[in-house]
Amino acid sequence: MATREKQSSNSKGQAWFCTTGLPSDIVVEVDDMNFHLHKFPLMSKSQKLYRLIKEQETLSIPEEDQIVEQHYHLKFSDFPGGSETFELAAKFSYGVKIDLSAANVAFLRCAGEYLEMTEEYSKDNLISKTERFLAQFVFKSIKHSIITLKSSENLMPLAASLGIRQRCIDSIVARASSSDPALFGWPISDTTGRTTRRKGVLVTDSGECRFEFEEISLLGLPLFKQLLHAMRGAELNTELIENCLMQYANKHIHGLSRSNRKPLPSSFSSEAQQKELLESVISNLPLEKNSKPLTAFLFGLLRTSNILNASEECRDALEKKIGSQLHEATLDDLLIPSYSYLNETLYDVDCVERILGHFLRSYDEENVSVIGAKSPALILVGKLIDGYLSEIASDANLKPGKFYNLAISLPDQARLFDDSLYRAVDIYFKAHPRVSEAEREKICGVLDFEKLTLEACTHAAQNERLPLRAVVQVLFYEQIQLRHAIAGTITAATTGEECDTWQVTVRDNQVLRLDMDSMRTRVHQLERECSSMKRVIEKIDEPGPQGGGGGWWASMGLGRKFGCKFKTQVCNSHEPVVVDTRKGRPNHLQHHRSHPE
Repeated sequence: MATREKQSSNSKGQAWFCTTGLPSDIVVEVDDMNFHLHKFPLMSKSQKLYRLIKEQETLSIPEEDQIVEQHYHLKFSDFPGGSETFELAAKFSYGVKIDLSAANVAFLRCAGEYLEMTEEYSKDNLISKTERFLAQFVFKSIKHSIITLKSSENLMPLAASLGIRQRCIDSIVARASSSDPALFGWPISDTTGRTTRRKGVLVTDSGECRFEFEEISLLGLPLFKQLLHAMRGAELNTELIENCLMQYANKHIHGLSRSNRKPLPSSFSSEAQQKELLESVISNLPLEKNSKPLTAFLFGLLRTSNILNASEECRDALEKKIGSQLHEATLDDLLIPSYSYLNETLYDVDCVERILGHFLRSYDEENVSVIGAKSPALILVGKLIDGYLSEIASDANLKPGKFYNLAISLPDQARLFDDSLYRAVDIYFKAHPRVSEAEREKICGVLDFEKLTLEACTHAAQNERLPLRAVVQVLFYEQIQLRHAIAGTITAATTGEECDTWQVTVRDNQVLRLDMDSMRTRVHQLERECSSMKRVIEKIDEPGPQGGGGGWWASMGLGRKFGCKFKTQVCNSHEPVVVDTRKGRPNHLQHHRSHPE
């Protein structure tokens, strides 16, 4: 034993020597390495080496009374773990202490099986030593079990026959299912930096948050899928399964995070491998309604599935999953670039429309018994879609019908106010000046002018891009809002006032009320006059019997008929101007008629 403690070993090129002061009598060739060893230490621990050496001795028996120094040569072309693992097994045979770890224990366990280093052959042998380490150290930790499971990938099928792979998976599932719930729920950040709370996250001694299954990204796809299958079979918490999928996907799928475009080192380098991995992750997403992965992660998967041209089933499943939690999305999430040459728009508007449809169907199913309810989720989605409409409205290739369909998709209770929608409509009209009058009126039909604030009404009343009919409606509701505002001010001002002050205020209020009634009558009159003017102008534009068409004299007659003054250029420019002569409010309402260029 003293001699063994003093021995040393070193590697020289492709040969490995064990220096004990004695010449080696056996060479074991593993892969491209030749190990120069001594037969007795090896035979004392390995029944297989004992048997092979004895077989060579019988083949070369020396003659009687003749002493011949024998040299043995063995070659292992399929040794589990290769030359590095055999080196550790050889050191163990010489009595050298070896350091077991989660990364090498599976290799040494298979090496012990290959060399038949059993407890029956020699006490405290390699097989029993590695089995104790697995039970007392590896299977006590999820992290170490994952590392050992990863190492078994290169030891198939021996690792599977020894149960190493299955025992690691069972250990991971068992410890995940029995974990103390108090350990879960620490705040972490998703790919966009938003903070949330997820299960399976631990806080280290330094206070840093770390995902308990972080090492799961080390596994190859077949092992990862096998582990997920076991987790589902054990009915583990769906949020834990989602975290495993997110951890694995963020590690290996390129471009999921917009904040980090630099590709991470991954074994899935080709486009085909990326597509296979992406579809595997999507197909393993839990379908339960209470399952809600991070929304930014789902949108990252959706963008990547469009780039890699994933199957329609995968994309449809993602859109449905996103639709069920659309209220958690941000405007940046919705800005999905259009990768198809079939789409002319910068962003994939059709995809957002489908996602919104999934949300509304899910919302209707959950609120079937509550009619007209204004849920916080629905209002959040309303604000989100209005913001999206404002973002895409400036796209020159966005057709009026597509803009209208998305805007009209939301129910009335999704919007408390229509100011954001009005802003989107105004941006669209500004970016698309050639939209016909009929299309403008149709798009304005999505607006509920009664839901516009006083500021928005004031802007709309002076907006030359709106159709005249819309402006008239805005003026009407603006007067109603002014009436309510004045009535509220009067009510507040009269509280606690003296009788004489009250009488003065009431008198002023009556005067204002008469003015507003007169204004409303005038607005109705303007609307009727504008309609009549339209018809007359159309007749003026038609050529007369002498090829004339009325011209300047017709316009003068028109002015006398309605008691209004018109510029002589009205008929030529097709831009009738109606002047509101109300005192203190000289608003000009212009009506642009579309004409072919």
